[in-house]
Amino acid sequence: MTDQTAGGSDGSPYRVLARKYRPAGFDDLIGQEALVRTLTNAFQSGRIAHAFILTGVRGVGKTTTARIIARALNCIGAEGESGPTASPCGVCEHCQAIAADRHVDVIEMDAASRTGVGDIRELIDGVRYRPVQARYKVYIIDEVHMLSNSAFNALLKTLEEPPEHVIFIFATTEIRKVPVTVLSRCQRFDLRRVEQDVLAKHFAGIAGKEGITAAPDALAMIARAADGSVRDGLSLLDQAIVLANGQVDEALVRDMLGLADRGKVIDLFDAVMRGDMPATLGILADLYAAGADPVVVLQDLLELTHFLTRLKLVPATAEGRSELERTRGREMADKLSMAVLARAWQILLKGAGEAQVAPTPLQAAEMVLIRLAHSSQMPTPADLVKAVSQDKTAAPNGGGGAPSASAGASGEASSIGASAPASPPLQPASPVPSSAPQAALHAVPEPEPAPQTLPPAEVEEPAPGAPHPESLEEVVELAREKREVMLANYLLDDMHLVRFAPGNIEFRPGERAPAKLAGDLSKFLQSATGARWVVSVSREPGDPPLREQQKSREAERRAEVMTHPLVQAVLETFPGATLVDRRDKPTGTPQGPGADEGQDNSSENGEQPA
Repeated sequence: MTDQTAGGSDGSPYRVLARKYRPAGFDDLIGQEALVRTLTNAFQSGRIAHAFILTGVRGVGKTTTARIIARALNCIGAEGESGPTASPCGVCEHCQAIAADRHVDVIEMDAASRTGVGDIRELIDGVRYRPVQARYKVYIIDEVHMLSNSAFNALLKTLEEPPEHVIFIFATTEIRKVPVTVLSRCQRFDLRRVEQDVLAKHFAGIAGKEGITAAPDALAMIARAADGSVRDGLSLLDQAIVLANGQVDEALVRDMLGLADRGKVIDLFDAVMRGDMPATLGILADLYAAGADPVVVLQDLLELTHFLTRLKLVPATAEGRSELERTRGREMADKLSMAVLARAWQILLKGAGEAQVAPTPLQAAEMVLIRLAHSSQMPTPADLVKAVSQDKTAAPNGGGGAPSASAGASGEASSIGASAPASPPLQPASPVPSSAPQAALHAVPEPEPAPQTLPPAEVEEPAPGAPHPESLEEVVELAREKREVMLANYLLDDMHLVRFAPGNIEFRPGERAPAKLAGDLSKFLQSATGARWVVSVSREPGDPPLREQQKSREAERRAEVMTHPLVQAVLETFPGATLVDRRDKPTGTPQGPGADEGQDNSSENGEQPA
């Protein structure tokens, strides 16, 4: 049942299709089967809620559904004796008054223009009065999310326990902005976007009632442009009917909407994927000359990429599509890999946003297509890793790398190969920092402290269960465990160890070491271990600080990795690539000196670990 009051022929004002064919009953709602079934059962069983909230995108029927509920609640039938019904008659005085928006007991309020608490108090004041004519007093509040917090709070108590003769119906497009205290008091219905094939069929029926000849492809374009909104689609159909003057065809709708020819879009995508830039730019120029918006062209390419990806995964996606899309779509989906389609989606998605804000959208679209054509000729990450692995197998075994360096280089090669296509051009490989000692390029043997022992009388046994550090690294670790961070840093950076033995430490302090470092270290070790420690200052050079030793070892390992054949193959495959991080670090490295190796090295080189 629809309101089909004609206009124009008898001198009455013309009514647009969205109003002329507005549903008058639940049976006329399209695409909302769950809502219709729930409300129909509620009216038949008499389980009618006292408050409803309807949510969904614009134009799917929220306000229309609210008016249908108001009719169903107050319909008295043609005989004037029936009660609430899921099928309002449309001829009784209440149905006609509600349809004409003049019923005294059906109050509609636009919350977008009346957002304050005063408006809600005025509404609440009228709640306690019984209906004047109808069975129920119905309050329809559109865009309810626009109400202020004070207005929502003023409504809560009445909404929770309204009089038996009052029904509240809320409509909103922003359900998340409605407080949960209001949502919990309402029966919620989510109105879905109407599917394109359902919209196209609905528009075909309306065109037939209007005596208009409309091509199926033209109606499909309008349904796709409506994006699930019945009202938007009817407005576009109204515009197309006026423009066509009797016959709506595909070319007319395409020109009206600024859309590109579907076949041309497929030709454009095919040319881009083949890397044929003259054909790509030529097709884009033809589409632009025909009136197509460059941003819309990129959006069509995005939609086509999504269609081809789904077609590759779910062949049934082609059902319901045109013959052109089915045949050429299957052909292109078979040729393009999933990695290529995913990369094309990312480039087009970013490029569509750039074209929307660009001063000249056509130039932005051309640059996006050039970027896409260039990337389409690049091998996928899996192909690059496979090629590098084959080069490794074919290359002679050499380089003198240790087994641990080989394992690290292999992990790094996989990381570089997988990330190279999606990354920007890499900076040239940086040499070993000049601040590192020259000896870092060569093997630096670990300093072996000379065996030192104290006289038996001076050695004290540690307390039972107390820690017993046997090297300076263990002392640093013990200081960190005891939260002596400043002391641990001084031991790492400003101590040149001369001799170490349990109970006896001799060192040369660095330039930044505090004067009382020896005393502080002795007190700390005695407190932590329960034994006396003799810590003395020496004038001998001693070993480099632990931090410098770590940097030297790191530089040596890096140099070993860089000479590995697999890493050399990666650098040849990706000119300008740089080694960011190694993956050969043992998981059991203690958190003392070893924990700072990677961090210190990366910060010194200006690189971030992968």
